[in-house]
Amino acid sequence: MTEQASGAHHPQPRARTSGGPQQPAVEHVTGAQSLIRSLEEVGADTVFGIPGGAILPAYDPMMDSSKVRHVLVRHEQGAGHAATGYAQATGRVGVCMATSGPGATNLVTPIADAHMDSVPLVAITGQVASKAIGTDAFQEADICGITMPITKHNFLVTDPAEIPRTIAEAFHIAATGRPGPVLVDIAKDALQAQTTFTWPPHTELPGYRPVTKPHAKQIREAARLIVESKRPVLYVGGGVMKAGATTELRVLAELTGAPVTTTLMALGSFPDSHPQHVGMPGMHGAVTAVTALQKSDLLITLGARFDDRVTGKLDSFAPYAKVVHADIDPAEIGKNRAADVPIVGDAREVIADLIVAVQAEHDAGHRGDYSAWWKDLNRWRETYPLGYDLPDDGSLSPQQVIQRIGELAPADTIYAAGVGQHQMWAAHFIDYEKPSTWLNSGGAGTMGYAVPAAMGAKAGQPDRTVWAIDGDGCFQMTNQELVTCALNNIPIKVAIINNGALGMVRQWQTLFYNQRYSNTVLHSGPESNGLVTAGKASGGTRVPDFVKLSEAMGCVAMRCEDPAELDAVIAKANAINDRPVVIDFIVHEDAQVWPMVAAGTSNDEVMAARGVRPDFGDSDD
Repeated sequence: MTEQASGAHHPQPRARTSGGPQQPAVEHVTGAQSLIRSLEEVGADTVFGIPGGAILPAYDPMMDSSKVRHVLVRHEQGAGHAATGYAQATGRVGVCMATSGPGATNLVTPIADAHMDSVPLVAITGQVASKAIGTDAFQEADICGITMPITKHNFLVTDPAEIPRTIAEAFHIAATGRPGPVLVDIAKDALQAQTTFTWPPHTELPGYRPVTKPHAKQIREAARLIVESKRPVLYVGGGVMKAGATTELRVLAELTGAPVTTTLMALGSFPDSHPQHVGMPGMHGAVTAVTALQKSDLLITLGARFDDRVTGKLDSFAPYAKVVHADIDPAEIGKNRAADVPIVGDAREVIADLIVAVQAEHDAGHRGDYSAWWKDLNRWRETYPLGYDLPDDGSLSPQQVIQRIGELAPADTIYAAGVGQHQMWAAHFIDYEKPSTWLNSGGAGTMGYAVPAAMGAKAGQPDRTVWAIDGDGCFQMTNQELVTCALNNIPIKVAIINNGALGMVRQWQTLFYNQRYSNTVLHSGPESNGLVTAGKASGGTRVPDFVKLSEAMGCVAMRCEDPAELDAVIAKANAINDRPVVIDFIVHEDAQVWPMVAAGTSNDEVMAARGVRPDFGDSDD
């Protein structure tokens, strides 16, 4: 088994390995009882799932557990994304459960999503009886084979005696090193058979030895490059968040004085309001962040993987920069960009050691001079700030809606976004000051992520406000989980940014396909439905009627299409905490996400707005 990771782990209750002064007690139980006892012992307190034939034996003893809460979802995809949202919001391992065949295959998308974003997840599936495996039995699917490329590891359990060890190992693998999803597939007869339960089990993970402590020589070399560089950038990825290294990151940033850019998966790991933060990089990143990477002479890359959405055309990315690349997953280092100083290790330990090494350089009289660099950075920041124009027709601006949600939300609010334009606007126009307040599907870009992920986050952090920022297209994929929220006292708040279209795809059709809007319009148009408000055609999807649909699912629902009512509607939503709340915001359909680097082009070709190419003046290349 190989280690795969780009970050590290939050502390997670998990199995002790064998040994200890006392002999563990032996209990005679069924395999199903052993499974539930094992979940209790590893500290799992919430399971999202749906019962079915093969997993049914496990649901009976779950009724007797006072430690494991089961949340009955409406679709297995919702269970997987909820477990991911739970994990991202709490730092603990998320758990989902499904039956064999279609139940298990419905978990494939959230498992792939968790794999791309390095989220600790354990998916438990029932399987047909062991003697029927491979016979195309009713509701049989080779879920281990199907998920092999998208899990850190997976297990097929046919012996009930192996259940405690397997669960202990699954949670350990999911939470340590580079976090990720682990699948445990258990044959039905193993759940039904009699066995013995002892804890802690003896675990055996030969070859699984994540490297956490960085090499001291590489740390010293990285520190030397930092103080010698003229245009360094701290390029921070989601691994810093997963390592719990945000405090150390701030110390390192302030010690060096270098600018910090945080990727989509790292928002909140460094305060947006900090004067050294220059924004999010990437295809829709801030001009200053994109340009800082392009013009830099040193990238201090921490828990990031040089994703194509950040680099643009790879062979033209950061052409002047040497690269320090620190990652807990050795497979990421050099995968996309060669590293001058490769560092394998836990981001928290790497950054802590870098702080000591940089301080030693300072004590020896070696200190970087970045004054000219900051002069350039500040000029770009002042000239090309993030912004948007209000629609000429007086309709709601989607950016304004999202910005006001962020400004009016209570402190420590958690935001979960779907995928598309609203995701990028939520990244840009909400300020993220603390870690684990921004949840999204970064690597996989999974539409339908927001509502179930928000549900999982709220289940894990019941005292925090949780807003799902969703699009009308995304919302129609997983909105049934609002029923789950209503019935299980999980009062999330949902903002539907309703522009009547698959917005990001429509933007590409506007820019690259001569405005030929093939299959991106989600409504039949104002002419045919006769919806006219205040003398202008009312946009947005009206089939289904999201207000009626949400009310039918047990939610408080409102519609807002007048900017004058915006603050009052958001305030009303924030004041309701006993039920889920859904607001259908009817927004202008032509709003676009800027800045933008077109796919396949160089970051040098970043556009600040449509038709606006930044002029970087006399910046020192």
